[in-house]
Amino acid sequence: MFGTVRNALWLTPVFLGATAISAVASAETSREALAEQETIQANQAKSASVLVADASVLKNDASTSSMPRPSVSNLLASVEASALNQVTSVSQLTDVRPTDWAFQALQSLVERYGCIVGYPDRTYRGNRALSRYEFAAGLNACLDRISELIAASTADLVKKEDLLTLQRLQEEFAAELAGLRGRVDQLEVRTATLEKQQFSTTTKLSGEVIFAVADTWGDAATRRGNGTIITPRVNEADNTQAILANRVRLNFDTSFTGKDRLRTRLQAANITTFSGNLTGTNMTRLSFDGSDNNAVAIDELYYRFPVGDNLRVQIDATNTEFYDALISSNSPFESSGTGAVSRFGRFNPFLRSGNSGAGLTFDLKLGDWANLQAGYIADTSSNVPLPKNGLFNGSYSAIGQLVLRPFKDFSLGLFYNHSYYSGADVNITASTGSEFARRPFGAVATSNDTVGANLQWKIGKGFIFGGWFGYMWANRRSNSDQAQILNAAVFLGFPDLLKKGNLGGLLVGIPPYVVDNDVNREDEDTPIHVEAFYRFRVTNNITVTPGFFAIINPEGNSDNATQFVGTIRTTFSF
Repeated sequence: MFGTVRNALWLTPVFLGATAISAVASAETSREALAEQETIQANQAKSASVLVADASVLKNDASTSSMPRPSVSNLLASVEASALNQVTSVSQLTDVRPTDWAFQALQSLVERYGCIVGYPDRTYRGNRALSRYEFAAGLNACLDRISELIAASTADLVKKEDLLTLQRLQEEFAAELAGLRGRVDQLEVRTATLEKQQFSTTTKLSGEVIFAVADTWGDAATRRGNGTIITPRVNEADNTQAILANRVRLNFDTSFTGKDRLRTRLQAANITTFSGNLTGTNMTRLSFDGSDNNAVAIDELYYRFPVGDNLRVQIDATNTEFYDALISSNSPFESSGTGAVSRFGRFNPFLRSGNSGAGLTFDLKLGDWANLQAGYIADTSSNVPLPKNGLFNGSYSAIGQLVLRPFKDFSLGLFYNHSYYSGADVNITASTGSEFARRPFGAVATSNDTVGANLQWKIGKGFIFGGWFGYMWANRRSNSDQAQILNAAVFLGFPDLLKKGNLGGLLVGIPPYVVDNDVNREDEDTPIHVEAFYRFRVTNNITVTPGFFAIINPEGNSDNATQFVGTIRTTFSF
C-alpha cells in the first residue's frame, strides 16, 4: 500500500545527488543562485524524511472517519496521473525563462536525466510551495530515470564522479533511511489491524445524551385568552416539582459516495412536558422535552444527497421537520441540546410543520448570495393506504423559502407556508403558543397560509443580532371563518463568551397568539416571552447550560399569573 512512499524514501539521496550534480555542472549559475538552490535541496530532504509521518497521520484520520479516504499510494498516483507527459526540453515549460536563477539546473535535469514534468497547462509553477506528494511524484520520476540510465550503462550521461557522490550521500543518510523503513513497516501493520477492526467502512456513530434538572414556578394558567375556564379544569396552584430527566440520541450516519448521508437516529427520553394540567399552557415547554418512558424508537430516518454542484435533496421516511431537513432556521439557538432552553426560543415556530410523517425538501444554491429552499411534509398517516391518508390525501405542510446573503455574516430568510390539518390532528402552531392559536376553531378541519421572515446578523466575532416575525391566516374548511395569528421575537447571541465554544443568549418574543378571529376564540392580551441562558463548554464533548425563561400573560390572558421555568441542562456529545 505504501510501496511508492518506501521506494521514494529509500532513493531520496539519489535524487538529491542528481540535483546537486546538475547544479554544479551549470557553469553559468551564479554563486548566489547556487546557495539558494542548496537550501531548497536541504528543505526537500527534510520534506522527504517526514513523508511517512504525514502518511501515518493521514491513515489515523482515515481510521476515525466514516468517509472513504484515499491512501497515500492513491494520492501519489493521482498526482502523477494529472501531470504533463515527460518534457524533453525546458522550453516546453511556458513559465520558465532563461533569466530565472534555476534555469540552468532545470535544463540540466531535463537534458541529462529527462525527469522533469510539468502541469497539464504546460507550466512548471516553480515559485509556489511544493507539497510533499508532488515532491514524491517528481522524486520517483527522477529515480526511475536514473535507474534506467545506470542499467543501460550510459557512461556519457552518468559519470563516475556522479555515482561516487550518490554513493557518499546514500551512506550519509543510511541510518535515517533504515529508521524510516521501519516506521513504514509498522504503519502497514497498524493499518491492516484497523481495517479488520473498524465498525464499518461507511458508517459513523455519533450521539448526544442530556441530563436535565428543571422546574416551574408560579400559579398555573386557568383561563384561555377570552376568559373562559380551561377544561378540564387546572389546579391554579404551582403543580410542578423539580425533576431530573434524560434524553438519549444515537445517530448512525452512512455514506455511499462520500457526499451523501443516510441517517438513522434512535431516541429514548423521559422528560415530562411542562404543559396541560401542570402549567395550563404550552408556552412553558422546554426545548428538549418529550417522554416515551425511555423506550427506544427510530426517531429520525432520512437520506440526503447532492444533485450536481448546487442542489441538495433530502427524503425523510418519518418524523420530518423542516428545520431538521434543508430549510434554514437562521437561528444560533436552534439546537435542542445546546441552544435555547425553551421550545419557542429555538427559532420561528411557523417553520414547524405541525405534521411529522414522510417528507421531501431541497436546497438550491443561487450563487454566493442566495439559496432557494422548499419542502413538503405529510402527516403521521403517510404510510397508511386508506382514503384520506397516504402521502397526498391527509394532512400536510408545504413551504418555500428564499435565503438572502447580501453581504458577509448577514442572512435573511423569507418564507411562505401552506398547511392543511384534518379535524383530530389540528395543531397549526406545533404547540408553541396559546391553545386558541393551536386550534383557532377547535378540532375541525383547518388550513392556513403563513408568511414570515428570519434574520441573523453576526456583528464581529462575539455578537449576533437577529429575530423573526410570522403572520398566519387560518381558515375553517367547513365555512368562511378566518383567524389571524402572530408571533415575533428579537434575540442577542454572544458566541465564545468568556471561552471558545460558549454561547450566551437573550431573547424577548411574542409566542403565537390569536389577534383576530371570526368566532369567540381570541386572545385578549399579548403574551410575552423573556429568556436567558448561558452554555458553558466544560470540555469538547460536555456542555452545561443553566437557563431561565418567564411567560407574562400566559395563554394571552393577563388574569393568569406570570410563570417561570428554570433548568440546568448537561449535554454529552460524542
